[in-house]
Amino acid sequence: MQNKDNFWVVKQEPSKYSWEQFEKDGSTYWDGVRNYQARNNLNAMKKGDFVLFYHSVIGKEIVGIAEVIREAYPDPTTDDERWVVVDLKPVIPFNIPVPLEVIKAKKELSEIALIKQARLSVMPITKKEFQILLKLGKTSLPK
Repeated sequence: MQNKDNFWVVKQEPSKYSWEQFEKDGSTYWDGVRNYQARNNLNAMKKGDFVLFYHSVIGKEIVGIAEVIREAYPDPTTDDERWVVVDLKPVIPFNIPVPLEVIKAKKELSEIALIKQARLSVMPITKKEFQILLKLGKTSLPK
C-alpha cells in the first residue's frame, strides 16, 4: 500500500447515488454535506487520500475505494459559503462488500467512526482500520 496518512469513509444512500453510478460518471464532487464536523473532514481531505464508499440505509456496506482528486472548494449547489465539496474518483470496487454487521463484529474495528459516529456522512478512519476493511473485502489497491 502507498504510504498515506489520511483515510476516509463517505456515506451515501444507493438510491440517491450508488457506487455503480459513481463508476459510470468516472468522478464527482461530494456535495450536500450540511454538518459542520463532516464539512471539517472534507476540508481536511488531501489530494491522493483514499476514501471508502459506504452505501447507507439500503445495504449498509462498504462497496468500493475512491480517491480525492481535488481538495475542498465552495459547494456549487449552494450560495452559502460555509459549505464545501471535494472531487472524488472511483479507484476499485470491493470484491466482497463489507456489511456493517461484519464491521461491528470485528474487535479491531470497535472504535471505528462508522460505529462511534454513525450519523456522520464523512469521517476519518485509521490506516489500520482501512487495511482491515480491505482485507475483509478481499480487495487490494491497484499497483
